[in-house]
Amino acid sequence: MAKRKPQIVEEVRITGIADKGRGVGRDAEGRVYFVEDVVPGDVVDVLAYTKKKGYFLGVIEQMRSYSPHRVTPFCEHFDLCGGCSWQHLDYAAQLEHKQRTVEDALLRIGKLEVEDFQPILGADPTTYYRNKLEFSFSNKRWLTKEEIDTDVSNMEDVLGFHKSGAFDKAIDINHCWLQPDPSNAIRLAAKRLAIEQKLSFWDARDNKGFMRNLMLRITTLGEVMVLFSFSENKPKVIAKYLDALLLEFPDITSTYYCINQKVNDYMFDLDMILYRGAPAVEEQLGHVRFRIGPKSFFQTNSRQGEALFRTAAEFAGLSGSENVYDLYTGIGSIGLFVAQHSRQVVGIEEIAAAIDDARDNAALNGISNCTFYAGDVKDMLTPEFAARHGRPDVLITDPPRGGMHPKVVDILLELAAPRIVYVSCNPATQARDLQLLSAKYRVVKVRPVDMFPHTHHIESVALLELNTI
Repeated sequence: MAKRKPQIVEEVRITGIADKGRGVGRDAEGRVYFVEDVVPGDVVDVLAYTKKKGYFLGVIEQMRSYSPHRVTPFCEHFDLCGGCSWQHLDYAAQLEHKQRTVEDALLRIGKLEVEDFQPILGADPTTYYRNKLEFSFSNKRWLTKEEIDTDVSNMEDVLGFHKSGAFDKAIDINHCWLQPDPSNAIRLAAKRLAIEQKLSFWDARDNKGFMRNLMLRITTLGEVMVLFSFSENKPKVIAKYLDALLLEFPDITSTYYCINQKVNDYMFDLDMILYRGAPAVEEQLGHVRFRIGPKSFFQTNSRQGEALFRTAAEFAGLSGSENVYDLYTGIGSIGLFVAQHSRQVVGIEEIAAAIDDARDNAALNGISNCTFYAGDVKDMLTPEFAARHGRPDVLITDPPRGGMHPKVVDILLELAAPRIVYVSCNPATQARDLQLLSAKYRVVKVRPVDMFPHTHHIESVALLELNTI
């Protein structure tokens, strides 16, 4: 990265969207700029503050003209929060650019041939779509630009989101458009009750304060899970606080808490204590019902999760006779979804607790043809494993953002399943893995799926078929 004096560059036309949702454009000389807070079609003067290899990073110095695709953000916290960073771009344009992102990754960067590139599957609804949100208690509020140079103090108890790079402050959220009712009401009550009961909010610099985090799960079936993180185990204080919340919201399905005495806010390596209610909430995706505990990994957008699973099932082309491997299965989500059209499903997942959930969910749905194993896919999936369970007719893989380990790619080439369905949350690593698999496979079809409207995140489902020549 080269150090350089900031420079104003006039009339940069924004033509696309690049990494992390930044707008990308060129100046009259053809130089490339990645610019924050712009949308395709904007023409701006850019204050370029950093030069990197092949492009510059910059911010808006002055707007010259606005894109016809610009819309007014609907959230009062848009300028501060940064979570839904594409709210100022109309949804049709969002889908267009997400489609182009996947196409560029696979066709231009990955240099793959795709026989059928299908149009992106958009989300409906585009607001209140998340079933899980995590909020932070903080004794310091993130100030607006207008407040920074005034005598307004940031010493205030708040409950909301951390702005990127600001671990010790939180944006006080009044209304969030990401999660359906009663999410906003519960969050506001949780803050108010903590203040009324004079409970201290977390100070991330001094590592003190009683109230730390709140997680909410709200399913499409109307079930609600509440999980609080406290810094100390004070049973009477905790009981008084939770009882007051439950008095206001008696229909909460499941109430948990944990005690976090670490420096970091990560909760899911801690013991979860069920205070009141059911040990899990339930969600329905198509014909499969899932029981979700406080530590369960589950698709964050339930409605689009079902659309994603249907796309994967359609690509798998199952007739009922196939032996299916489901890699990185999580709580068995896709495997259970396709089980009714499979002879058997064999799932592998690194997180042991997720495999416990998968087995419980198989029992919940009366599914008896699924077998799940806990372990790292690169270690578990071996020729010996395939000899025990039979070689797969269809292999479904849904790896994390980093994609598949090279050892996993190698064993997939060795197993040579007739069809592979590759579900990805990162088109760049999907393109890399598909390129490696092209030694034996062709990419028959690809379909992007928008799981997270108003953000740059995108899922992509690809069908690979074994070359017969």
